[in-house]
Amino acid sequence: MADDTIVEAVSRALDESPPRNFRETVDLAVNLRDLDLNDPSNRVDESIVLPSGTGQDTQIVVFAEGETALQAEDVADQVLSSDDLEELGDDDDEAKDLADATDFFVAEADLMQDIGRYLGTVLGPRGKMPTPLQPDDDVVETVNRMKNTVQVRSRDRRTFHTRVGADDMPAEEIADNIDVIIRRLEADLEKGPLNLDSIYVKTTMGPAVEVNA
Repeated sequence: MADDTIVEAVSRALDESPPRNFRETVDLAVNLRDLDLNDPSNRVDESIVLPSGTGQDTQIVVFAEGETALQAEDVADQVLSSDDLEELGDDDDEAKDLADATDFFVAEADLMQDIGRYLGTVLGPRGKMPTPLQPDDDVVETVNRMKNTVQVRSRDRRTFHTRVGADDMPAEEIADNIDVIIRRLEADLEKGPLNLDSIYVKTTMGPAVEVNA
């Protein structure tokens, strides 16, 4: 359960957001301090499963063959074969469009080498190389878990953002998502909470409200 102060911050952000005629995303802005982000080892790069889900559609593409591909068709947005992979490798624009439209990629482990060869230059810089699927892994379970996953990535910037829900979700559920992210950051950063300068929550078009975790 999230601390009451996080719930209060989320409630304020939701209440102070003017009504819109579309469903807004709720985002978290994190400001870091006392870290040399020119050193890649100090950068934040985490896939975090949100306990209450993202509140949004997450686009997932699976590279697979045979039975795994058939199973993936029920849960993934798109399933691509090794032949599709080779065609993408020959069409840089289509590969970039796919990468930009997709949140996460999953691939059978034995296709990873070909993905690196054909799509590495497109997916690598975007931080979207696929999650390898081992022979014993359940592709349906993996994809469903990733639908509730966000990528928390700072790159070389002191301030970064991540999605934590949607404006029609209960404040308590969004707060639980935020709590999980903060705990992960505190555990992974070199100086823990001391590396967190400030944290804000806001809807897409609404004002930012500081979170005092």
